[in-house]
Order: sequence, then structure tokens, then C-alpha cells
Amino acid sequence: MAQPASGAVQLTGPVEVVGAGLLGASIGLACRRAGIDVVLSDISSEHLRTASGLGAGRARTEADRPQLVVVAVPPDHLGEVIAAALDASAGTGAVVTDVGSVKAGPLAALADHPEAARYVGSHPMAGSEQSGPLTATAALFDGRPWAITPHPDSAVDAVELVEELVRLCGGVPVWLTPGEHDRAVARTSHVPHLLASLVAARLADAPENHLALSGQGVRDVTRVAAGDPGLYGQIVSANAEAVLDLLGEVRDELERVIDAVGRRDRGSLETLLARGAAGTRAIPGKHGGPPRPMRSVWVSVPDHAGELARLLADAVASEVNIEDIRIDHDPARPVGLVELVVEESRAEHLLGSLESRGWATQR
Repeated sequence: MAQPASGAVQLTGPVEVVGAGLLGASIGLACRRAGIDVVLSDISSEHLRTASGLGAGRARTEADRPQLVVVAVPPDHLGEVIAAALDASAGTGAVVTDVGSVKAGPLAALADHPEAARYVGSHPMAGSEQSGPLTATAALFDGRPWAITPHPDSAVDAVELVEELVRLCGGVPVWLTPGEHDRAVARTSHVPHLLASLVAARLADAPENHLALSGQGVRDVTRVAAGDPGLYGQIVSANAEAVLDLLGEVRDELERVIDAVGRRDRGSLETLLARGAAGTRAIPGKHGGPPRPMRSVWVSVPDHAGELARLLADAVASEVNIEDIRIDHDPARPVGLVELVVEESRAEHLLGSLESRGWATQR
């Protein structure tokens, strides 16, 4: 969809953040980093006290007149809290946005609201399996995609103000309709989370000697499954239609996998696996650019203070840019196996450089 022109509206504050959890408190910290006055409200006095203590803003007072209200509450409450924010700011011109992970449902709840033109949905693709204000950081959104989802009646200046918020927080605006957004997050977030949970559930009652073989692969696949089940239950339920469509596709593929494994049909299996490999290559690369061929360089690192820093310093000295880093621990020895992800064309140079400095690598 067409993007509104930037720069016509300036975000000067105050910004009110309703919900001082991970996202809300991080938005507050990012706005305060930019010198914007932030007022906070939350039904949890503990969250409000913690977020305020971290410097994410101050408690809202009756005298405050926010320029922008950011609703950062769980999915079950988005529609009602957005409507309440519009009601409370009637006559002030305040713009209301939200950072919920589903957009069509909250918008439908505002279908007959007389102030709906002041509402623009948004959703930063940032966060973690952790929650609460203690995990908040002003850098949470830096370089991350942040969907902006105006509806047909959204006022242009309201859309531009939300864009200013995204840029001020360090996010990268991505323009989608509410329906497009919900289909996109079903594909890139909600269904992957469900599948990670199914894989992780196979580990819950596994014999100890099976779990002893756990490596970085299973950790990568299951990491997001550690998220709050209550919150993700709300998210998936709120996006049920889009999630169901994709789950139907996955079910069909799973039936083909079962059939191919049962028949020992290696050709069909390789075809299915190749489709998966193609999907990993479709994920945008660094800074949203095209994906580049990467290679992992594995280095054994003694598990005591200072060794990881020494490895990274030696990697810097090799003049190879490290794109990603992961650490796997040897359960039987005080050694970690560090995976340095670099551009494929630079991997051999990094290996040679590290080996010349005494590091034990795996080729």
C-alpha cells in the first residue's frame, strides 16, 4: 500500500504508554532516550513502579494531555482498551496506536467508534520469550521491522505520527493492511511458535539419556516455545482464521512426510527437505537485503572468564565480520563450542586466522 510522506508531523509528546510490560516499557525507554516525555499507566502497580524506576516514564496524572497513546496490553483486551483511549482523549486530537500482534480483531471492535479516524494499528516485530518491564530495553526495536497498519478511515496525520514513533524508536516501518498483517504474522510467527511447541513437547517426558544428546539444533528449533503459554494462547486464538489456513497446509505436508518416511522414499523426502532449505533462503538478509550465503565456523572455547572475549578479539583482528554467534556447552567437559556465522566467502580466512592464534576449530 502507499506510504504517507514522512516529516509532515513531528512527535513532541507527551506519549502515553498503556501497559508497562516488555514492549510498553521498551517504547517508554526509547522515547525517553529521544527526550520525549512519557507517561505510563498499567493495572499492575508493580509493573508501573518497576517501569518508572527503570526510567521508562512517569505515572500518568489527570492533567496530562498526551499527543500519542500507545496501547501495549494483551490481545484479549486490545479492542476495549483502544476504545477507552479514544474516549478518554476525545476532543484533544490525540492519536491512538497499539502494538498488538493481531490487527483485524481490534479494528473490528472499533467499527462504529466515532473517533476511529484517530486510531492507527502497528506491531513491532521485536521481543523475546521473556516478559515484564525488567526485560525492557531502549534498543529493543533498533533495526527491527515494525508494521504500520492504517485502516481506510485513518487520518493521514495520525498515520504520519505513528510512523514518527516507529522511526524514533529505531524501527523500520513496513506498510500493510490489517488483514495482510495477520496473514503475514501467522506465517512468520504464530504457526512457527505452535510447531516449536509441538517439537518441544516431545522433550518434556523424554528419558534422561535421550536429552543428553541435545545440541544446538534442538535449542534453535524450540527456543520460542519457552514463551508464556497464556499470552501465546491469546495471540493464536485472536488470529485463528489465518493460523488455521496455514496449519492446514502444514498438515498436508506432514501427511506427505509420514508417507515418504513409511515407504523409505528418499526422493520424496529430499524434495520436501529441499523446500524447507529454500524457505530458509527466502528469509530477508541483513538490513532487509537479499540473503547471502553463510557458513558456520566452530571453535572450542574453555569455559572460564575471559576466553570468549579473547576469541571475539581474535575474530576482529582477522577482519572478518561476525554475522551471528551461538554457544553450545559440552555437558561432560568445561568447554563451550562457539558457532561464529560469517559470509561463506570469508569462512576459510577466519578459520586460518583463528588456528594461527592457537584456537581449536572444527573443519
